[in-house]
Amino acid sequence: MKEKSDESRRSFIKKSAIASSFFIVPRNVLGGVGFISPSDQLNLAAIGSGGKGRSDITNASVKGRERVVALCDVDFSGSAAQTVKQFPNAKLYADYREMFDKEKDIDAVTISTPDHVHGPAAKFAMERGKHVYVQKPMTHNIREARMLTQMARTNKIVSQMGNQGASNPLLKTVQGWIDSGKMGKIAKVQIWTNRPVWPQGNAMPKPDEALKPKDLDWNLWLGPNEFKPYVPGMHPFGWRGWWDYGTGALGDVGCHLIDIPFRTLGLKYPTDAECSVGTLYTKRSPEYNPEGCPASSMITLHFDATKKSQSRIEMTWMDGGIRPSHPDLIPANEDMGGTNGANGVMIIGEKGIITTNINDSSPMMPKLYLSDGTREVGPELPKDIEPEYGHQRRWVDACKAGFNSKEHKELTSSFDYAGPMTETVLMGNLAIRSYLLKRDNGKGQSEFFARKKLLWDGENMRITNLEEANQFVGRATYREGWTV
Repeated sequence: MKEKSDESRRSFIKKSAIASSFFIVPRNVLGGVGFISPSDQLNLAAIGSGGKGRSDITNASVKGRERVVALCDVDFSGSAAQTVKQFPNAKLYADYREMFDKEKDIDAVTISTPDHVHGPAAKFAMERGKHVYVQKPMTHNIREARMLTQMARTNKIVSQMGNQGASNPLLKTVQGWIDSGKMGKIAKVQIWTNRPVWPQGNAMPKPDEALKPKDLDWNLWLGPNEFKPYVPGMHPFGWRGWWDYGTGALGDVGCHLIDIPFRTLGLKYPTDAECSVGTLYTKRSPEYNPEGCPASSMITLHFDATKKSQSRIEMTWMDGGIRPSHPDLIPANEDMGGTNGANGVMIIGEKGIITTNINDSSPMMPKLYLSDGTREVGPELPKDIEPEYGHQRRWVDACKAGFNSKEHKELTSSFDYAGPMTETVLMGNLAIRSYLLKRDNGKGQSEFFARKKLLWDGENMRITNLEEANQFVGRATYREGWTV
């Protein structure tokens, strides 16, 4: 049964106070300046408490303004140990299902696990009426993203995806340049990254139970995947480059980089996807490791015209250190995007180019170059700006205000926005996985058969010209207890 979230303890107490004939002494008188009544605090929990999970739950607690009542992690001997010290009163759990069963008063939860657990954990929480903050990418596959987006609306959940750069105020500068019309029609976007910066493209290591960390619950770590013996290097971070668990370079920074044009140009679902990938040679024949993400790739997506772009958009994604050529409008000695051009976005119009760095916690550095020689640079942000632009704190405030409140509507990455954007990011991975498909050609040889432009029906989540590609829209099977 769905538990109350919007009609919370705080609302109940306020209504009770109004109905009562007793005089209520202001809590700042009772507790002093800065005192927060327990009824005004959210009860927070974290699923995934180490690494990024630590900063997510820390920022959501807003310097102790909110109450962290539970921490969940499959290995508290790692970086999660520091989170335990930080929140000594929180109850500890390895299995989030047990946590929700025992901790009935949880209001909201941060989910900062490997990608393959995002969907199952968020669904489990939302079914119980808990507000959710889910790390990027929102889900491991397109079907899960669509399902959670719809579920958040149905269950009246206040949601936020953890692409914190979406709350970067410098995005308003980029939006203003586009909305001004001074760039003319915009038809092309180029995006690039130096990721992967972890081992990727090689064969998966062989299982070795002897190397499993003593305190790691590997069975719980596997989540929706079928059980297999411990594979060295997957935990705590090496999972990112393997399709069963991660989503590669796109999953790591796609929701930061693609967010910039997707948001400011008002894009919707892409109409098609096409890709090519880099090939590794360790001998005279190419490596073929379809269970893992490639070392590098280039993906092209097209989008229908919007009010802001006024023309069809071609978006090109490049990873593995590949990047576009330096356009003439940008001086030869100036970086494109971030420092040394490691990551960046170029939005290209008839009369100018916008270039920015990655949209996370890095300096975004937006710049506008116009064909008449005009150059504009975004303002510097104040040094005392709150952690991660207040992305988690704004979500907490929206949880308190309730579903469909002003605070909720002003969130920069609620699932209504983050869902379609995540689907766009994951379309790139669908193209890569299809590109790697092989089958027997009838002559005793295997050949790649899916290296074509894939036509996408976004509303119905379906590739229309290659049925075999649709296997990558969602996960084929889930272990019992982890279904989405």
